[in-house]
Amino acid sequence: MSLVSNLFLLFILAAVVLYYLVPGRFQWVVLLVFSYLYYMTGNAKCVVYILFSTIVTYAAALLIERSREKGAAAGKQKAMVIIGILLNLGMLGVVKYADFVIENLNLLFRSNLKGFNILLPLGISFFTFQSTGYMLDVYWKKAKAEKNFFRYALFVSFFPQLMQGPISNYRRLAPQLTESHSFDWHNISFGVQRMIWGFAKKMIIADWAAVFVDAIWGDLDRYNGITLFALVLYGIQLYADFSGAMDVVLGISNLLGIRIEENFRRPYLATSMADFWKRWHVSLGSWMMNYVFYPISLSKWMMKFSKWTKAKFGRVTGRVIPIALADLITFFLVGIWHGASWNYVVYGLVNGIIIAFSELMGPTYRNWKKALHISGKEPWYYGFTLVRTFILVILRYYFVRSVTLTQGLYMVKLSFTHFDLSQILDIPAGSGGTAFAPWALLIIAAGCIVMITVGIFQEKGYHIRESLSKLPVPVTAAIYLVLLVLIGVFGTKASPRGFIYAQF
Repeated sequence: MSLVSNLFLLFILAAVVLYYLVPGRFQWVVLLVFSYLYYMTGNAKCVVYILFSTIVTYAAALLIERSREKGAAAGKQKAMVIIGILLNLGMLGVVKYADFVIENLNLLFRSNLKGFNILLPLGISFFTFQSTGYMLDVYWKKAKAEKNFFRYALFVSFFPQLMQGPISNYRRLAPQLTESHSFDWHNISFGVQRMIWGFAKKMIIADWAAVFVDAIWGDLDRYNGITLFALVLYGIQLYADFSGAMDVVLGISNLLGIRIEENFRRPYLATSMADFWKRWHVSLGSWMMNYVFYPISLSKWMMKFSKWTKAKFGRVTGRVIPIALADLITFFLVGIWHGASWNYVVYGLVNGIIIAFSELMGPTYRNWKKALHISGKEPWYYGFTLVRTFILVILRYYFVRSVTLTQGLYMVKLSFTHFDLSQILDIPAGSGGTAFAPWALLIIAAGCIVMITVGIFQEKGYHIRESLSKLPVPVTAAIYLVLLVLIGVFGTKASPRGFIYAQF
């Protein structure tokens, strides 16, 4: 069920109405029923995967906690969590990556192994990571194991975030899902406001940008002079699409009185790649930091490696090398999390290499700035770091949007050998054809100006949503109505497009 369909809006309306009609102690049951109904609308057979993930992590967490209470050895608890991880992430690995591995084995050994051709369950990358995080939190004594299986099942399957996140922390989300919530007009207003803003970003900005992006990537030989422009447009599409989806998810949660953490913090205002990953897909970055980067950095073998590098390269450089290695491993996993293909592997490694290189060059950068009398607070320097980071972010999209690594590398080649900006006007823009292309580009530009302006105000600490909520109800309703009209007037008339990250 697409988030941009009328059926989905009716589904949300039914869920919210029933949620507030039942007694508070049964509200979580309503959410559980609607969560599984929502998941089964995609493919009822795929419910077995989310059930498997739920059962495995629920049982593992309980066994870990009970064995700890009985004074079992730490090794036994460690074995249980390892088995839980292998089963849960093993399922993800088989479903998502088995065919990729088989395909490459066939190429390497000239064999003819048959793939599994398993239908990729919706949201599997999200719910497996979320449930694994819960299990590890119980193992590390950061959370208590949930005794009620159905309450835990709701945490794993909560329908607004099921398909594309964010990847929530059990301690922050689970208590909200099971506690009673009273009808609150403020929550309803905030929720509707956030959903409309998300739909506007998706249906006006992202979908119009997608018209040009799809055309260029779909016929690179014809539009070979605007590959760099395509990268910028894809950057616009991806941000408006994914952050728009998060606005819808957070808006639905607001309707239910539930607060989910923000997944975006104005990423294109980042001043470094490390800063970018603290702002973009925040929940994935936090998950990787807590469950991959820190465990690797603090592991015994990494401590030994760190001691060796300090002895070999000196205290400063030797301290940074292990951190850089942990960054590389973490972002390699970020890459393959996004998809089973070599272009995503390269995407992850590019991120890791840039951040690892920045870590290694940190002392040198500081010396350069000191020699040039740059404090880092100068407006021009801030502008430089914004532009530099944006360029690095955009260049990665060669390997994100491309279907294969070969296509991504071909895009790189075209960027240095061809340039003809006029080709952008040869792209048919919806039913208006090529004649509407300039107007479609103008719509995208206007939408970006609005997004950037809102982002700058938020960056400076202005609480725009709170300010809107304090306006008289008729004024607020009028603003919402204007946004809805704008979506109808300026939204693309092309066939409805699903949200990009729903495929992960």
